[in-house]
Amino acid sequence: MGLLIVIGFQLNAQNTEVAKVRLSEQEKGIILIASYTAQGKLVKLGDALNEGLNNGLTINEIKEVLVHLYAYAGFPRSIRGLQTFLDVLDDRKSKGITDDRGVDASPISETQDKYDRGKKILENLVGRSLDGPKPAYQEFSPAMDRFLKEHLFADIFERDVLSHKQRELVTISVIASLGTLEPMLKSHLNLSLNVGWQPEQLREFTKVLDGTTTTENAKAAKLVLQEVLDNRK
Repeated sequence: MGLLIVIGFQLNAQNTEVAKVRLSEQEKGIILIASYTAQGKLVKLGDALNEGLNNGLTINEIKEVLVHLYAYAGFPRSIRGLQTFLDVLDDRKSKGITDDRGVDASPISETQDKYDRGKKILENLVGRSLDGPKPAYQEFSPAMDRFLKEHLFADIFERDVLSHKQRELVTISVIASLGTLEPMLKSHLNLSLNVGWQPEQLREFTKVLDGTTTTENAKAAKLVLQEVLDNRK
């Protein structure tokens, strides 16, 4: 009898641990919104936006998701996402639904050189110094290196409506949904683990993709994730 009680206790503890690392409904909403926007699936995006608002995402959080992803999917996709969001908000308002606007982005008060700020943020994400040799493409195009540091990792990642953890979730959702970007996906899955996403949550992330992107893209995301996890053991 005592053994059964111990076994039962252990199973309950394991179930509790699993529950702790599940994606929340808000986090699943971020994946859906980012994935559909990146692919231009605007009808499905409208449904995901409504669902996200119903599940507690604020207007400003969703707006920030749509702004963030332009760095990976381009201005046209981002703008179409914002236009779709405006339509959804107008429709909900006409039905008497009042959505939580949430907090606005704080002004950036940092006066340090923008390149250095972006470099510092990226170093925090990767967990190491970037003072060594640069990747070949950055040596080939110093302008790209500057744009990445100054704009992506300073202007965008420095904003505070979304955490770095949430921004990485947006990023991997876009990259995986676009497909054929495995090296970038591998890099950002590593960053996702660095900022606190758990392997179980990232596996769940790939399962969400099964319903948003192509079979080939979803399969590729699972394979890349497994490779990343194997290499980190």
